[in-house]
Amino acid sequence: MTGIQRSEPGEQVLTTPPLDATASANLAPDTGKPLSKIASIRFASGFALVSILWALPFFMGSSVLLPHIFDGMAGISAEGAIGTVNSVSAIFSLLANIIFGALSDMSRFKIGKRTPWIIVGGIISAAGYAIAFNSQSFMIIVAGWCVVQVGLNCIIAPAVAVLSDRIPELTRGTFSALYGAGMMVGQQMGTFVGSFFLSNPNAGAIVGTTIFFFSGIIVVLVWPRETSAASNATQVSTGKIIHSFVPPTKSCRDFYLALGGRLVFIIGTFMISGYMLFILQKYTHLSLEDSQTALQIIAVITLITTIAAAAVSGPLSDFLQRRKIIVAASTVLFAIGMAFPIFMPTATGMYIYAALAGIANGCYMSVDQALNVDVLPNPEEAGKDLGILNLANTIGQVLAPVFTTKVIAITGGYQMVFPVAIVFLLIGTFFIMAIRKVK
Repeated sequence: MTGIQRSEPGEQVLTTPPLDATASANLAPDTGKPLSKIASIRFASGFALVSILWALPFFMGSSVLLPHIFDGMAGISAEGAIGTVNSVSAIFSLLANIIFGALSDMSRFKIGKRTPWIIVGGIISAAGYAIAFNSQSFMIIVAGWCVVQVGLNCIIAPAVAVLSDRIPELTRGTFSALYGAGMMVGQQMGTFVGSFFLSNPNAGAIVGTTIFFFSGIIVVLVWPRETSAASNATQVSTGKIIHSFVPPTKSCRDFYLALGGRLVFIIGTFMISGYMLFILQKYTHLSLEDSQTALQIIAVITLITTIAAAAVSGPLSDFLQRRKIIVAASTVLFAIGMAFPIFMPTATGMYIYAALAGIANGCYMSVDQALNVDVLPNPEEAGKDLGILNLANTIGQVLAPVFTTKVIAITGGYQMVFPVAIVFLLIGTFFIMAIRKVK
């Protein structure tokens, strides 16, 4: 810190003695001041809402409605169709995350450099949702879901960068916990809500489209108003856009370990969660009606355990100033949860898995985002580098169905999917524990 305080027009600029590292870490990067109680509440609410409002419609579509629609389409494999949708849309997701992250770094809007993109992202996602669920053509459904991914990443990339822009370092764990918990809550709410529309996917599509449309608008109204970016010194150019695709090359060892850890975690978890409806029907042999009930119970169990775990793990991470051990322990707990359906291929086994997975996910998602911010090589390029880190989500969701369908093809069922997913989770533990910069 330079010791120069920011001032409003007409105010005298005061100089203060340099702050120690701890005091500096308690100041918001954009204002140079501690967050007020009101600002903290608004940021907390906004970080929870932003992830709930994108995760709910997204997972309602990807985990429930689309698998159900594909299962009823003649001439295609439902598992293969899900893999195709994820693979093709992931290309758009990958490009959008990096591009919108970089564009938000460079933006010079008077209402802020992140705000406009978050609003526009929700509207784009809503348009894609409407396209995907108002067609009987597989190709148009894929195209619509690609548009959803573009809009989704137009929301996520700048929203996550707000952690680096506006949240003090010492409290990032708490706000990251709210973002991570919100995502898990949104995912389970999406599964829960989606299960009610298995008999009427079009009505579910209307609900999802509406939520997406207003998602960005609601979030930027809840967050404290972003300062003008009209004087943003970062120049917008083709070269800068191209540079946004170049991963960091200096002081980036921990950055890539965090990237690898998240990648294998996403692969392992989505090998199961992305196929939950099929697992209940084809592995535990439940009817469609019983699978619908089981989905709802799993969603409620996971929701409760996720909220409880996130409420504790984020603040605990800030208090202890420890990130790695919480993230690594959560991957191990997730692996333990996945072991139960192997020996208990019943609804009860899936309920036990849901409880442990909820605790693990609540801890992981609460703290991992803060860990990612802490390992950024250059805070000035937070949007770009967090966009690259978030590629782990996209690539992981692409690779997960590849591994799942390959295991099913080789073994003839879902039983071996669980052990393979466990291996990925345990590999992630080693990546996280190898990080040096963060305790």
